[in-house]
Amino acid sequence: MSCIAVIDFETTGLSPAMGDRATEVAIVLVENGNVVDRFQSLMNAGVHIPAFITSLTGISNAMVATAPDAATVMREVSRFVGNAPMVAHNASFDRRFWQAELALAGEAAAQPFACTMLVARRLYPQASSHKLGVLVDYHHLPRAGRAHRALADAEMAASLLGQIQHDLRTRHRVGQPDHALLMNLQRCAKPAVPALMAKYASQ
Repeated sequence: MSCIAVIDFETTGLSPAMGDRATEVAIVLVENGNVVDRFQSLMNAGVHIPAFITSLTGISNAMVATAPDAATVMREVSRFVGNAPMVAHNASFDRRFWQAELALAGEAAAQPFACTMLVARRLYPQASSHKLGVLVDYHHLPRAGRAHRALADAEMAASLLGQIQHDLRTRHRVGQPDHALLMNLQRCAKPAVPALMAKYASQ
């Protein structure tokens, strides 16, 4: 099974279309269910971090003032990821910032994104919520550190990905729960999930 890059951004707000920028990025590379490498960096995008964001993430204007500029960080992280497909929790958020920050750095962003939140909604409908922290506790996975810091959240999303792949193997008899399956599963209507699992189990 090929390497998967699990990503998390911390940002100044919800959308790059509204002028929001990334303040921190972390990547956890996972291969055959094991973490094989990590990347983490604060990044200075030259924008003000609102006080409520600092209270949420702990990332202050003073911290990013001494961080490398955003374009430098994004070029480095693009090389780190290479062609690996990507996973994030609530991936639509991270994908928007991945594409926007790489575009500003003059880099391509061709990697497909799978979403552990969407996959979890299909595999674990009984969970009380599909927020990352709730799913980590639901599966008794380790808390990696302070929530809303990029590396801690990426580590927890990687742990959740490992749990998802384990359950696909053991409960659904899928021999190779690869990134392509995650992409198909997140797009699958919930009533059609058993049929999709049966198709993959028979391969």
